[in-house]
Amino acid sequence: VFSWGFLGMEKLVACPYKRPDALCRLICFPWAGGGTSQLAQWGKLFSSSIEVSSVRLPGRESRLNEPFAKDMTTVVNEISTVLLKELQEKPFAFFGHSFGSYLSFAVALHLKEKYGLEPIHLFVSGADAPNSEAFLAIKSMSICDSEDEDILTYIQILGGAPSELLQYEDMKKQLLLTFREDIRVLQTFSFEKTERNIPFSCDITCFNGSEDKSHDLEAWHDLTSGEMSFYKFPGGHFYLLEPSNEIFLTKYITKCIENAGL
Repeated sequence: VFSWGFLGMEKLVACPYKRPDALCRLICFPWAGGGTSQLAQWGKLFSSSIEVSSVRLPGRESRLNEPFAKDMTTVVNEISTVLLKELQEKPFAFFGHSFGSYLSFAVALHLKEKYGLEPIHLFVSGADAPNSEAFLAIKSMSICDSEDEDILTYIQILGGAPSELLQYEDMKKQLLLTFREDIRVLQTFSFEKTERNIPFSCDITCFNGSEDKSHDLEAWHDLTSGEMSFYKFPGGHFYLLEPSNEIFLTKYITKCIENAGL
C-alpha cells in the first residue's frame, strides 16, 4: 500500500542501504547546491546498527522539476512532517555539512520546540554557529545580484564543486542556480539565542578541514547543555570527500552513536 507518507519519504530522502533493524538512523543534510549522491553512499561504511539516509531538497535530482523552496521555514516543515513518524519510532542523529549544518540545526530546533524530539547527537561540519557574528555575515551576502562568475569564484574558494561538474555548461548552470537558491533559503533563517534559553541537551560535535577558513566554533557551546567536541581533518572545506577522512569520520560517528547507550 503506497501511503502519501511513503511517497513523501521516497521523494525527500535517499536511503540506498536500508536497514530496518538498525538501532539508530543517521540523517544527512548536504551542502549548498548539493544532492544526495555522496552522503547517502555512507550507508555502506556504517555497521548494521545504523541506517543512513540523505535529505533531498526540491529543485535537484529526482525533484528537478519542482520549484525551489521559498524559505527555511518551508524546508524545515517539509522535512519534519515527512520524517516525523520515523523519528518518533527510534533514536536518530543528524549530520550536516556547511549549508547542511544550518539546515540540520533548524530541523532539530523545530522538532524540539514543536514535538519535544531531539537527536541523540548533532554532527555539524564546516559551519559557523548560527548564533555567531560570522553567520550574520553569510546572511548579508548579496547573492541575488551577484554575477555567475562571482558565485563560481565563491564556490571554488569554498572548495565547492567537483571540477568535472564545471566543465559542462548545462551542469554548471544548474549548479549555480541551485547554489544561489540554497544560499537564499539560508538567508531567510533567523535564530536569536536568548540569554537563558539553551535549545539542546544532546552532544554536538563540530568537524572542520584544517585548511578551511576558520569558523566561529565557540558559539556552538551556548547551544547545548550536552558535551561539545571539535575535530579537525586534513584538507579544505570539502575534507569529508577524501576517502581517508571519510573512513575516520564514519568510524567516529559510529562510536558516538554506539556510546549513546541505545
